[in-house]
Amino acid sequence: MRKYIFVTGGVMSGLGKGAVTASIAKLLQMSGLKVSSMKIDPYLNVDAGTMNPLVHGEVYVTEDGGECDMDIGTYERFLGINLTRYHNVTTGQVFKAVIEAERRGDYLGECVQIIPHVTDEIKVQIRGIANKDDVDILVVECGGTVGDIEGLSYLEAFRQMRLEEGRGNTLFVHVTWGPVLPVVGEFKTKPTQHSVQELRRIGIQPDIVIVRSKSGMPRDAKRKIALYANVEPRAVFSNPDLETVYGVPLVLEQQGILEVISDYLDLDKLKPSSSSWRSLVSRFKVREPVVRIAMIGKYTKLADSYVSVNHALYHAAAALNVKVDINWIDSEGIERDMSKLNVLKDYDGVVIPGGFGPRGSEGKMAAADYTRRNSIPFLGLCFGFQLAVVSYARDVAGLRDASSAEIDPQTKHPVITLLPEQREMSELGGTMRLGSHEIAIKPDTMAFRIYGSTRIFRRHRHRYEVNPMYIPILEKAGLVFSAYSDNGLRAEILELPDHPFYMATQYHPEFSSRPWAPEPVFLSFLNASYIRSKTERSAIRATST
Repeated sequence: MRKYIFVTGGVMSGLGKGAVTASIAKLLQMSGLKVSSMKIDPYLNVDAGTMNPLVHGEVYVTEDGGECDMDIGTYERFLGINLTRYHNVTTGQVFKAVIEAERRGDYLGECVQIIPHVTDEIKVQIRGIANKDDVDILVVECGGTVGDIEGLSYLEAFRQMRLEEGRGNTLFVHVTWGPVLPVVGEFKTKPTQHSVQELRRIGIQPDIVIVRSKSGMPRDAKRKIALYANVEPRAVFSNPDLETVYGVPLVLEQQGILEVISDYLDLDKLKPSSSSWRSLVSRFKVREPVVRIAMIGKYTKLADSYVSVNHALYHAAAALNVKVDINWIDSEGIERDMSKLNVLKDYDGVVIPGGFGPRGSEGKMAAADYTRRNSIPFLGLCFGFQLAVVSYARDVAGLRDASSAEIDPQTKHPVITLLPEQREMSELGGTMRLGSHEIAIKPDTMAFRIYGSTRIFRRHRHRYEVNPMYIPILEKAGLVFSAYSDNGLRAEILELPDHPFYMATQYHPEFSSRPWAPEPVFLSFLNASYIRSKTERSAIRATST
């Protein structure tokens, strides 16, 4: 029988349930089992596409065009598999399916209720993914925290699956917080005790408790949690802060989590082949040399807004054996005071990630101009690509009034325009150009040298494109469009041949980066930034001498 591991969280959000879910799945995968993961989000949105990154974190895009929770990206980066939109279930999707079934008459004669109809639909979706992926074990993460009214139907569905699938085929992992009060320096277990108590009140007894904390958990705290949570002491695990999230599987393995999972799920003793993963993790612990990267955006108050971009840079840094130091710069702050652009000279490279809307756009374009004029490596992504086109049109091609139709619908020169198929759209959710598309790269370009191929597939999420009418004007002014999609209709990559590194992509390369296989554009960008950093350091040493 297929087996299921359910990961829940308590006390507060942001404890790293996604990393725990991915880490458990990775350990099982390294043990030779076929594993997949899925994320359940209790909000009523059908998907994450219309949510503000400052509230929810980045919107992660799957190969099939799903706009998903960022934890789907965590699973993909750990497991090295491509998930689908169906691996992210939301209450909006569940309710929509139940209501549509009721309207079709599937429940004719019945009073449709949370139990059993909603919980049955949840179980159908969970088992559907397990069957579709043909896995040995499916690891299911439930978003939110125990006690949230939004998550009760999911916890009830999990409880029912324990009864239906059997104890040896289901496992409950509960992630909590272990704070240390600064005044007394004592590791506190009460948040964990109360969280488990709430979970048990709902009808679920956790099999494993994983305690998130700043540092390791004392042995007496572990014994206390085991006693009050009614779990074996060997099933209480510490998840302290680490230099890299990719180290979490190794920390859990070292504490014996696989032995507990093996016993509780009636599996043969699991022996993971973790040597290559250990070697990989060691490359993320390099402390020098340091490459400083500036990220220019408007969601800078929450690092999770650009989590995939951050990780793509970390992957590239690990491959180059350097440490990347990412600093977020508010583009609206640049707009208010353009003198703040001068701080960019202290960075080795600049990234302008994706985004939407006019707020902060002038600051981003000013940053793009600054990097171009001062030979600072530059990488623009999606909206960053579009703004790089606008800034070049204004500053170099002589189109002073150029803009994006998204920013200024009345602009005289709409060098960025709405995609033709978007003009009839009346809804916003799930209607962008999404998912993986084939991209043709021109030979004898920087893009071709980076990818070593004339054909790649990458993920997209946008409504606007470079206006084909303006491409000849921009190219005459020196801008090179080195890749196109849809049989040459849509520009995908721009570059400047005489610049140390000036490149932007309409697609989102960050979604394709993996810890052991950094996305080539990020690798080339960070390498150019590293070269700049070495040059700058050499110049400083020469001056001081």
